[in-house]
Amino acid sequence: MIRYALRCDRDHDFESWFQSSSAYDSQVKRKLVTCPICGSAKVEKAIMAPRIVGKKGRGRASPPPEPATTPEAAPSGPTSLLMAQEKELRTKLKELRDHIVKNADNVGERFANEARAMHYGDKEHRPIYGEASPEEAKSLIDEGIEVSPLPTLPEDRN
Repeated sequence: MIRYALRCDRDHDFESWFQSSSAYDSQVKRKLVTCPICGSAKVEKAIMAPRIVGKKGRGRASPPPEPATTPEAAPSGPTSLLMAQEKELRTKLKELRDHIVKNADNVGERFANEARAMHYGDKEHRPIYGEASPEEAKSLIDEGIEVSPLPTLPEDRN
């Protein structure tokens, strides 16, 4: 995941996360990246300082310092609203994933076979989750078997 500081053609500054730099380029080209303040799709990367960790500091880098704020000086407006909405969305995705994990059986790499067996009546229906390759998932969908990936969050990949 990569975070970019962005600016729209009306000089609104905001940040957004992308899977990679090529994902950013692709989304901008298709006008999928829009300013959360005015909705403009004319967005470009703003200047930002890279965070570089030397070999000695790898694995123990401290987070960037947070700007000192007092309760009276807490950020407000569209940018803080966007951050609050992102935080709420992440919380809800985590709750959904936790609910699935708590209430379904983890069948691991047998997921495709278990799903097929239940779909064709060879096994009793029950909630399951597990692992499937993209090809296996596509094959299940082609057979009319409903599957969905478990929601993942950026911190799950660290």
